Amino acid sequence: MAVPTRAARAAALTTALAAALAVAVAAVHPGAALAEPTPAQARAKLVKLNEQADQLVEQYNQANETYRKARAKYAALDAEIGRRDAAAAALRRDLMAAVVSDYQIGSPDGWARLMGQGNPEALLGGVASLDEIARARAAKLRAYEAADADLRRRHAQARTVLAEAEEARDKVRGRRDKVDKMVAEQTKLLRRLGTFRTGDPASRGIPYTGPASGSARAALRFAFAQVGKPYRYGGTGPGSYDCSGLVQAAWRAAGVSLPRTTYTQWSWGASRRVPLTALQPGDLLFSRGLGHMGMYAGNGKMVHAPQTGDVIKVVDLDGYWRGRLVGAVRP
Repeated sequence: MAVPTRAARAAALTTALAAALAVAVAAVHPGAALAEPTPAQARAKLVKLNEQADQLVEQYNQANETYRKARAKYAALDAEIGRRDAAAAALRRDLMAAVVSDYQIGSPDGWARLMGQGNPEALLGGVASLDEIARARAAKLRAYEAADADLRRRHAQARTVLAEAEEARDKVRGRRDKVDKMVAEQTKLLRRLGTFRTGDPASRGIPYTGPASGSARAALRFAFAQVGKPYRYGGTGPGSYDCSGLVQAAWRAAGVSLPRTTYTQWSWGASRRVPLTALQPGDLLFSRGLGHMGMYAGNGKMVHAPQTGDVIKVVDLDGYWRGRLVGAVRP
């Protein structure tokens, strides 16, 4: 067997020392042993993150919308309770005044005055007045009891609505934390790839020159005027938008009220669905899973607010986007 040379022994020792050092560094700093992802790997990871973020952002939007509506419902109930409470207090004051004064005619002196009149007609009239007073007092009592029962029912309803709002608020907080972490990871990858775009919140966009007419043209003119503004999850304008926020604002500018999220807009359009082979400008376009949406601009193009690190833009539907679409709705 050949004896290793001095140079071979030195090389082997160097390799062993390097391996031992790498193990030691990895033990102290686990991330140091991981190689930085290649641009291709970073882009592939970004695609997955974007798809996950689409779903998570819309879930956050839905939770936020549920909380907003629950709070508004509670505020309306609370204001109504205040008004009904004031009315009940007034009834209570009237009733107490009637009880305390006893209308005088109900006291022994009042009866004595009645009996002392000697005139049968006057006596009968006085008795009728007593009966009238009793009926009026009973009516006040019934009105107060009904108002009080209604107040108790409204308070119970308000407590239920407030509990729903608080539950929705907690869901919003949880969703927001997850979205914030995902956005931070998206931003890091985009900056590493050199493709992060901050956008211009004051962008005046581009003119719409497509074939739309009527309210669809008004909606598309608004959407095109937002081109270049940044995407921001939860954004409803005017300086930034998310996908459903942009579409909602565009159609609101055309006089049409749409729900806030992709899920609710898709549900709202259940009777307004159109085939992807028969699109018209202004139609709402939805991706599979309902995590993303845009608006058909005509001539095979879509205007949309894409995702974190990008800006509102007009893109071709052919290829990637057409393959992701699940359906369309015509407002």
